[in-house]
Amino acid sequence: MKSFVRDGLSFDVTTGGPVDGRPVVLLHGFPQRATAWREVEPVLHAAGLRTYAPDQRGYSPHARPKGRWNYRMRDLVGDVVALVEEIGEPVHLVCHDWGAIVGWGLTTSRPDLVRTLTAVSVPHPGAMARATMTSTQALRSWYFALFNVPFLVDGIVNARPHVLDGWLRGSGMTDEQLERFHREIVADGALSGALAWYRALPLSLLPSGRPSGSRQVTVPTTYVWSTGDSAISRAAAEACDEFVEADYRYVELDGVSHWIPEEVPAVLAEIILERVDGAHE
Repeated sequence: MKSFVRDGLSFDVTTGGPVDGRPVVLLHGFPQRATAWREVEPVLHAAGLRTYAPDQRGYSPHARPKGRWNYRMRDLVGDVVALVEEIGEPVHLVCHDWGAIVGWGLTTSRPDLVRTLTAVSVPHPGAMARATMTSTQALRSWYFALFNVPFLVDGIVNARPHVLDGWLRGSGMTDEQLERFHREIVADGALSGALAWYRALPLSLLPSGRPSGSRQVTVPTTYVWSTGDSAISRAAAEACDEFVEADYRYVELDGVSHWIPEEVPAVLAEIILERVDGAHE
């Protein structure tokens, strides 16, 4: 599989590993694409797993619809539903950052499609909402308001492409990651679509914008948080378990930044394998 189609949009997919391996779907976050998993994938392939890493809506060149209404959570989740249906069997779901928000949405609305969930960095939306009201999480999420101003960040970056570099570097991004950000997101024209995820968030809170289903997660779940994450508070991370009604494991990585899949790929791969293998014991 190199791509799949939903509602006239074509999504690029990077696949690898044994053709008959257990399927693992890898969902990237902001501001990255499927290449964020490039160092995690070989470890999973060596363990006999088949990986599918899509460039999601707004990122994939032929899946960049205009207007924030096209980026509501139900549409983002629906894209992954289409991918899993194309694969043809329930998958092990691994997701980072915004991809984790989609992963929580898929797992609560279509648990029949998910064997296990490994969510990285971003906890269950219920935990985020609670922490926003009771901790420093609102301050950590200051950029949500900035990104919601139409055309502001897009326009500034088009005029000054490196204006976000200091913020991204401060969050833990390396020079190599920044180079890929400029090549895959800025130069390739994906930034507006990536920002549309933020701008559609208020619409996703409306009943018509949310995927249906239980608020609680009912599949075996691992949540991974790192103490060096400048975007996610400890309060949000530690509240995650209250929203999982299944086997749950919380993993805390000391001194690691928000960019876990690239900073400690071998460590994350082993965490994923422990969750996947546990489901097949």
